[in-house]
Amino acid sequence: MTDREHLSANASSLLPAVEIETGAHPACAVIWLHGLGADGHDFEPIVDELDLADLPAIRFVFPHAPMRPVTINGGYVMRAWYDIVSMDFSDRREDPQGVRESALQIEALIARENTRGIADEHIVLAGFSQGGAIALHAGLRHRQRLAGILALSTYLPLADMLPTEAHAANREVPIFMAHGRGDAVIPCALGQRSAERLQAMGYPLQWHTYHAEHGVCMEELRDIETWFRAVFATPG
Repeated sequence: MTDREHLSANASSLLPAVEIETGAHPACAVIWLHGLGADGHDFEPIVDELDLADLPAIRFVFPHAPMRPVTINGGYVMRAWYDIVSMDFSDRREDPQGVRESALQIEALIARENTRGIADEHIVLAGFSQGGAIALHAGLRHRQRLAGILALSTYLPLADMLPTEAHAANREVPIFMAHGRGDAVIPCALGQRSAERLQAMGYPLQWHTYHAEHGVCMEELRDIETWFRAVFATPG
C-alpha cells in the first residue's frame, strides 16, 4: 500500500474527505460513507484490515458528512447525512430533503473520480449505518452503471419512492448488505426487510448476517474482500 493519504477539498462544492490509495495509479475507487456523528476517519483503518493484494490499485475516499442538527438527539449539531426526525423506523424517520442533498454531494464525488480517470463502472458506493442508507439511495438512482453498492448495518431510505426513481443503469448492480443480528441501533429485521424488498424488485443482492452488534466484525470483512474481488476483478 502506498503512504498516500490526505484531506481533499479541491473545490468548494466537494465534501472534504480522507483518501487512501492501495497502489499507484488507482484503477478503481470506493467512496465509503460513515455513520451518524462519526467522520471520514471512522473507517480509515479498514483499508489495512482488508486483504486486497490481488486487486488493481483502489482509491478509498472517506468523505466527512456536513454538520447539521439532528432532531432525535435534541437538535445537537453533528456530522449527519440527513436529519432523523423520529425514533421509530416508519416512513417519517428520515428527512427527505437531507437525503437528497447528500445524494447530490455523493454524485459530485463520483464525478470527481471520473475526472481523475476512474469510470463509474469501477466505483463502489459503500456506507455504514446512515452512510449505508445514502449509498443505497444514491447508487440505485445513479445514471451510470456502478461497480457495486456496499451497505452495512443499514436500511433503505425513502423506500416507497424507489420504484419510480430507480435508474435502469443500476437495475443489475451487485449489492452487498450485511447486518449484526444483535444490532440495537438499527434492528437486523429492518435491514432484512430492506434487502428482501430490493430482491423482490430483481436486484442481485447478497444478504449476510453476523453474530455482532452495530459494527463490522472480522467474518464480515472477509466476506467484503470476496465481494470486492468479484466486482473489481477485471476493470476495463
